[in-house]
Amino acid sequence: MLVVTNKISTHSVIAVFNNLVRCFQWKLRLFTINHVSARTVKKMYPAGGNTMAGPFWSNGPAPGAFYNFPGNSATAGAMQAPRSDTPGEFGTQRSYYPVTTGTSVVGLMFKDGVIIAADKLISYGSLARFHDVDRVYRINDKTVLGVGGDFADFQYIKRHIDQKVIDDQCLDDKNEMKPRSFYNWLTRVMYNRRSDFQPLYLDLVIGGMQDGEPFLGHVNLRGRSYTSNVVATGYGTHLALPLLREYSENPEAYQNLGQPQANDLMKRVMEVLWYRDCRSDPKYSQAVCTASGVQVDADCFVAQNWDLAHTIKGY
Repeated sequence: MLVVTNKISTHSVIAVFNNLVRCFQWKLRLFTINHVSARTVKKMYPAGGNTMAGPFWSNGPAPGAFYNFPGNSATAGAMQAPRSDTPGEFGTQRSYYPVTTGTSVVGLMFKDGVIIAADKLISYGSLARFHDVDRVYRINDKTVLGVGGDFADFQYIKRHIDQKVIDDQCLDDKNEMKPRSFYNWLTRVMYNRRSDFQPLYLDLVIGGMQDGEPFLGHVNLRGRSYTSNVVATGYGTHLALPLLREYSENPEAYQNLGQPQANDLMKRVMEVLWYRDCRSDPKYSQAVCTASGVQVDADCFVAQNWDLAHTIKGY
């Protein structure tokens, strides 16, 4: 009995050993197959991108990797936020000079109101890019606005101006924004943007009727403001003001100036600006504000006279 038991035990040990050998052989085969498959996959799908696959998988990630979207690193986590600043030595930078600009705006007071005129050209640098663009606007029945400088900045601030006009209409309390209030508001807006180092590159001429009296003022990109009988921006500061010096230096001279004479003076000023300012245009718009309301004429033309051109030599 003892001998039989020993034989049974010996056969059991041999069977277990054979099973362990078979398992080890299967595991060795599986390891070899997986190792060869991984090497094959790396050859077919390199880490830098898939260059051997068809168009459907072109520039795709290797199996188990992630897509490399623009702005993210291939090895970065999925929650990494893209950069929002402009790379450079000094970090984020913004425009420090105007791009699409309008030239001179001229304003003149007369005894019954105010007249503001500006040509209709928007220049892209020295290129006469956008023609027939109005730069004189009616704000309400008491206020008009002339714009010089960067036109994109004006488009930005125009939305806020329109909203103020809508708010006045919604209140329906018979009170409209007066030119001096509008002038003061623009002064605060321009100075606030200048203080934030984000100025609006604008020269604004505000005119209208303030309690039955004509009003004319100017605000620049730094928030500096003043009121006068005559206001000019851009090249008009050098060319228009000398023609209107009689009315700019004498505070009471405008009281003897009627609307027809003011129109004639403005035509002469716009003609000189057209001759001498290379950023100007013969077509201009003009707004007249009186106690009866605002009239805007957007189809004014300079009466050109080039008879003396043949006497100019050297060009």
